[in-house]
Amino acid sequence: MSLSLLAACLWAVTATAVAMLPSRDHHWRAAYALIAAGIPILGWVSWSNGPWVGLIVLAAGASILRWPLIRLWRWLRRKAAR
Repeated sequence: MSLSLLAACLWAVTATAVAMLPSRDHHWRAAYALIAAGIPILGWVSWSNGPWVGLIVLAAGASILRWPLIRLWRWLRRKAAR
């Protein structure tokens, strides 16, 4: 296993552990931090292992951070409807 995939797995374990902790803001600050850390890791995985593995890691990250993506999709739809 490459070091980039190990970093992606560590990111996923960290995201899962953060989701188990109680939070007053419904984990939004943690989601922003995970997104900021996950984008460079995703680029590193794609660069070192190829685009197909990068897409798999992207899908895994999107399944973990699904609510920020849902909110982004709703916001984009509202902007497009104007």
